[in-house]
Amino acid sequence: MPTPNFAILYVDQPQASGAFYSALLGREPVESSPTFVLFVLENGFKLGLWSRHTVEPAAAAAGGGAELVLALESPEAVDAAHADWSGRGLKILQAPTEMDFGRTFVALDPDNHRLRVYCLAEDMIAQP
Repeated sequence: MPTPNFAILYVDQPQASGAFYSALLGREPVESSPTFVLFVLENGFKLGLWSRHTVEPAAAAAGGGAELVLALESPEAVDAAHADWSGRGLKILQAPTEMDFGRTFVALDPDNHRLRVYCLAEDMIAQP
């Protein structure tokens, strides 16, 4: 089976969501139109923001039914990201906390898509 390398979030206003993600990701989109914005990240993963009003076939789900997950290198980096995102005014759904997989927090984008930031716990990292 091919490896997924592209996620699309259905958004209310692609240009506004594009500006939000541009600031959050620290990069400009590679494609931008009134109905679609595309980011290509350093690892090649693509994030598309498609107008929920024009997607075909029509989308039945709204934000909040899945998570976009971002891995960081340390628990301190998770806390720093939380402080940064809180300072930017992102709604925080879950404050930094330790879970069975590591340190994590969850924020929401303008369309209520869940953004989970985490650092894998030391005992979860596979040893060679």
